[in-house]
Order: sequence, then structure tokens, then C-alpha cells
Amino acid sequence: MSGVLQQALSKVLGSRTSGSLAKLGLETVEDLLRHYPRRYGVPGELTDMGALAMGEHVTVMAQVRSTTVRPMRSRGGAMLEAIVTDGRDTLQLTFFAKRTGVLRMHEDKLRAGRTGLFTGTVGDYRGRRQLVHPDYLIVGLDAADEQEATLEASRPIPLYPAAASVPTWRIGRSVRTVLDPLTEADVPDPIPQALRELHGLPTLLEALRGVHVPDDQDHIKRSQARLKYEEALVLQTALARRRADRESHSAVPRVAVTGGLLDAFDARLPFALTDGQVTVGREISADLERPMPMLRLLQGDVGSGKTVVALRAMLAVVDAGGQAALLAPTEVLAAQHERTLRDLLGPLAEGGTLGGAQMATRVALLTGSQGSVRKRQGLAEAASGAAGIVVGTHALLSETVQFADLGLVVVDEQHRFGVEQRDQLRARGKSVPHTLVMTATPIPRTVAMTVFGDLETSVLTERPAGRAETVTHVVPADNSAWMSRIWQRVREEVDAGRRAYVVCPRIEGDQPEDDAEPDPVGDDASVPQTPATDAPTLDIPEAPAVPTRQPLEAVVDVAERLRGLPAMAGIDIGVMHGRLTADQKDAAMAAFAAGTTPILVSTTVIEVGVDVTQASTMVVLDAEHFGVSQLHQLRGRVGRGSEPGLCLLVSHAQEGSSSLERLTAVASTSDGFALAEKDLELRREGDVLGAAQSGGRNSLRLLRVVRDAEVLATAREDARVLIDADAALEKAPALAEAIGAWLGEREDFLERA
Repeated sequence: MSGVLQQALSKVLGSRTSGSLAKLGLETVEDLLRHYPRRYGVPGELTDMGALAMGEHVTVMAQVRSTTVRPMRSRGGAMLEAIVTDGRDTLQLTFFAKRTGVLRMHEDKLRAGRTGLFTGTVGDYRGRRQLVHPDYLIVGLDAADEQEATLEASRPIPLYPAAASVPTWRIGRSVRTVLDPLTEADVPDPIPQALRELHGLPTLLEALRGVHVPDDQDHIKRSQARLKYEEALVLQTALARRRADRESHSAVPRVAVTGGLLDAFDARLPFALTDGQVTVGREISADLERPMPMLRLLQGDVGSGKTVVALRAMLAVVDAGGQAALLAPTEVLAAQHERTLRDLLGPLAEGGTLGGAQMATRVALLTGSQGSVRKRQGLAEAASGAAGIVVGTHALLSETVQFADLGLVVVDEQHRFGVEQRDQLRARGKSVPHTLVMTATPIPRTVAMTVFGDLETSVLTERPAGRAETVTHVVPADNSAWMSRIWQRVREEVDAGRRAYVVCPRIEGDQPEDDAEPDPVGDDASVPQTPATDAPTLDIPEAPAVPTRQPLEAVVDVAERLRGLPAMAGIDIGVMHGRLTADQKDAAMAAFAAGTTPILVSTTVIEVGVDVTQASTMVVLDAEHFGVSQLHQLRGRVGRGSEPGLCLLVSHAQEGSSSLERLTAVASTSDGFALAEKDLELRREGDVLGAAQSGGRNSLRLLRVVRDAEVLATAREDARVLIDADAALEKAPALAEAIGAWLGEREDFLERA
């Protein structure tokens, strides 16, 4: 969008107001108009004071019961105390000033019987909840006349995502300043007129007025429904456009060959493929035989057998005269993939050697920290075509890596890569290679439809026969008896010849660590409130102290502590984290797998793909600092053999907290797809479009992919019709512009998992 909507707020609202709004990431008129209310206050419906928590930054609607101003004789100055109520409980508002006269303005506005919105941080003074120097707005008081005041007081009151320095009503006033003068010509509508008429939707300007200045609840619902559909249409049209672009390119068909490597591999498999693996294999084979590039998402829960499916696809391409590249996110995982592929292939991976099978190929490994001799060998095998399968990390993206005939790119854990990185590898072939992207993080159907609408999707749901189950328990970290029992249990597992992981969120101390996921932050995180400038320091009750955060467990510290425990006497304990060199990581994993160091204290670097069948137990410390899907991936590292697995989630999470709810969800089921739905519900789908990866804000402001599945489905069909008739969107320029403006870089991440 352009023109009025792209005006800087500093030009419209002035530097002081725009500076405050910039703290919320609001820079332009459109940014402000797209900052929709979080919820709406209902006139006459007061906030439940009993539910307010100490230290919480709140906006409450309450009625003034009484107001008193008095001098502070002991230390000078004056104080105003107002008591507000929800009809049951009360809250004290406290203001300080050097002189009584300064408080008269507050006393005049805070008259008994008036209703207002009050914003501040809940504190405690002599057993009573209070807000010190709250910002506030008295409903209807600032209107131009009595009629307008009556009208304003009867409307739903927008309550915006705000910060202490920018209260909700200041945002509301700013919105009115920019919204009121707008005309239809100022607000280009991304939804083409024909679709608005088909679905009976208001224009964008009408919808913006409906969410920011609603007449009633129905007005809000109609406007939100239109804005949700708009978000869905922009997203689905971007996906449809990508799909059309992909289908316009050509690829070399890779037709299956009878009696080749694939058949030989199937014949030597020591187990039968599951029905799901057979079905998905057929889907991939059909894609590979087409003259357009395959772009298929293979998702399956932990231990569902994705690696075998991917290997069979790679062998089919090698049979057809091409090469396959497997791109892994870490050197640990790349090295393990190479070992796994070699183990699965046996003599079929020894092409050109005495022990190799007649039709064998080679598997080459390329990583950034390889020695020069081995790297030169891998580069030569890739360039000559001697290596039918090349496994690597980002090193595969280097200009020095050349392929004889790259026919298939397999991307493991797609969310670790940007699409532009993957496309660098795709561009290496003489023609566009086929692409298979894999994820072990199950994706709900609605998310797949939203984020992967231009990919064909295959799902593996069965577990291979003989795979053991893993039991998960949540353990309170402050229960010393239970913690002692954990380490005794680990010792018992080691004595039985098995292995145990101990996972920590940090490497050492309490410093941020690249291997760890950021601490979850709620949607209501806000900027600390600043006291009014005329408030003296005397007699101002201090805000409640924020509890000191429990220091996060760190690999180095935990390993040292475990070595000193009597239960661990005589056991060597290894460490694994992202600061180790590739050789050190390989050595640590080899020692763990061999049982030399049967306990491995690690960060989440072992989260994906690491496969030690003797590993039976995992202890996750500070488990509340990991997400649902990450915990599910971590516990997938145990119970990979015939022995049952045990995962213990050690946590400081409090009863009733969202953190404990996440952990309980993980412990309650081993169904990754059920957990993915729960994760989506708990996280409010805030990162569905990967805003963190692209550096932008979340594109889905109102649309919720689970709740609004029907809206998404409708928009998907509408988008397909639009793109089929007008691939360049020449007849819908506002929609084309919205795709660029809203998604920006995010459009490049729509294929991530």
C-alpha cells in the first residue's frame, strides 16, 4: 500500500506521540491502523479486582468509590488516594505531589460514581493492592458535549496491546486522529471488488472503522471477519503464486529403473517397510517421474522412518543417472546421516572398491570443518558423479561444490534453513532439481494448509515394528528426594548397559547460548512503568520486588556436579554443546554410543536426528524453558531400540502456569500431531509465518489457523481462481502490493517447516 497509509506517524502525530508508538513498532499510519484492539471493554462491565496479581501490569475498568487529598505532615508534600471497585473488591490509586494544588486536577476527574480505565503495575502497601501514579481515562469525560459523551460511553471500548509508557487510550486517540479523515480513495483494498461482493464483505476502510470505533459487538464481528479473510487471501494468493511459478519450470524426469540400486537396497533391508512408507514412496516416485520440479513435504513423528523413505528416493534418482544431496542443519547431524546411510546401504555404498557391490555408488560428506584431504576427496566425488549421494551442511552451498547432475535435494529439518539458502543448492543443477523437505516436527493440517499450501504433503504416522515407547514424567525441581531418585535411576540404567542424556538450556553460567531456545515470553510482556516526574521520593511505596530468576542449568556446571555425586561414582560423564569443534562433537558422540561415557550432558544440539539405540533415559533440566515441539524432539532421542524409554522433565514451573501446562501436555501423550495442535493453541500461532526468522512482526494479526480453518479453505479456492486467471495480479494491484508489504521476506519462508 502507498500514499496516505505510508505516511510516517511523526508527520501526522508529532514527534512525542510517534516516539512512544515507535516503542511498539508502529512507524506509519498503516502500522497504527493494523494495530488492532486485543479485546473490548463492555460499558458497565467492570474488571474482577480479585484476579489481579502482584507485579502485573494491568488495565482495569472500575468505578470510583471515593477520593481524598491530604498533606503528608511528617515529610512534606501531599497525597491523593482514590478507591476504585468492581462492586466486590477494591483497588487503591495513589498519587504524590509537592503541593496539594497539583492534585486538584486528579481530584476533580476522579469523582465518586465515575467509571474509568486505569493502567499501572499492581503493588502492595500495608496489605492493600494499589497502583501508584496510574495513567487513566474517565469514560465519556473528554467528549465535546453531553450527547457525544453519552454515545462514547455506550460503545465497546477498544483495549489495545500496549506498554506502560503507551496506555491503551493513548493508542486509541492516535488511531482516531489518523483514521477519522481517511476516505475510500486513501485506503486501497487488497480484496478485489468481485470477491467482496461475492462474500458480502465491507471495504477495508469500513472494516478499520468497525474494529477501532465500533457501534456494537456485531459491528466488531463483521469487521473482524472481513480482516481475517483479507489475511487469509493475501497468504493463500502468495502460496498460489509460488505454486504457479514452480509449475512453470521444467525438471529432468527421473524414471524408476528395475533391477537397480533401489531394488537391491529393498532386498537387503532387515525389516519390512510400513504401509505408510510404501504409500509415501509411491507418491514421491510419481513426482520424480514428472517433467516439473517436485516440491514435497515429508513429515512424520519421531521414529516414523523418514530417513529410509528419503534414502529410497535418493537411490531412485541415482538409478536414473542423477545425484542426490542431503542438506542437514548441523555437522553432528550431517555426520550421523552419512554413517546411517552407509550402514543402511552396506556394500551398496562402496562403489569402486573391492568390497563394493557391482551397482554400488558412493556416499560423500562435506562439512565446513573437514580436513583438506577429505574435503578435496568429497568435492572430487561430487563433481565427477562418483558420489551418487552427497551429505553436508551449509558447506554444500559453497561455490566450490559442483555436481555432475544434481537431480534431487533432500532438506532435513527445513525450518533451520531459509528458502534462499536451499535455492542456492537447487540452482547448482543443469536444470531445477526435485526437492524433498523433511521435518520431524508434526504439523497440524490447518498449519500445513496455511504455510505449505504450495507443497505436496506426505505424512508418516506409523511407528516401525519393534520400536519401544517412551514414558514421560514432570518432576518438580525443588523436591530433593525426587531429584536424588532421578540420579539413582540414571545409575541403574547405566549399570544395565544403557545410556542417559542430561539436557541443559545453557553451556556455562547463565549466559545466552545459541543451542538453546529463547525463554518463552507471554503476549502481555510490557515496558516497566515510569513514575510521574512531579512525584517526590518520600513516602512512595516501593514496587514489589521481582523474584530473582533461578539460574539456568548449564552443561559445564551440571557435568561437574554429577561427577561429584556418590550415585555416579566410577562413571565417566561426557559433554556435548555447540562450542565444541566438529571432531570434538564426533568424539563425544562416539564415546557415548560405545558406552565409554554412558552419560552425556548436552544442550539441544542433540535435539534432532541423533540416534543411539542404547539410550534409554533423558533428564531435561529447566524443562519449562523449552517449547512443546522441542521437548517432543528431545525425548525422541531415547527409546529408539527395543528397550522402553524414560524422559524426566525437571521444572521450576508453578502450579497453574502456562509453562506447567506445556510440560503436562508433553507428558500426557507421545502423539506428535496431538502435541502440535496443543502447541499451536498455547502459542496462539504467533510464529506460524516465521516472523522471528525474517525479523518482522507476525503477519497473522486476527486469523487463527485452527479456529478459522473454513476461512482459509475459502480463501485458498479464491486465490487459485485469481492466479489461474491473472498470474501477475495485474487486475488486482492492491492485492499484489499487500503480498509484498505484509509478507516481505516472509514469503521466502513459506516453505519452511
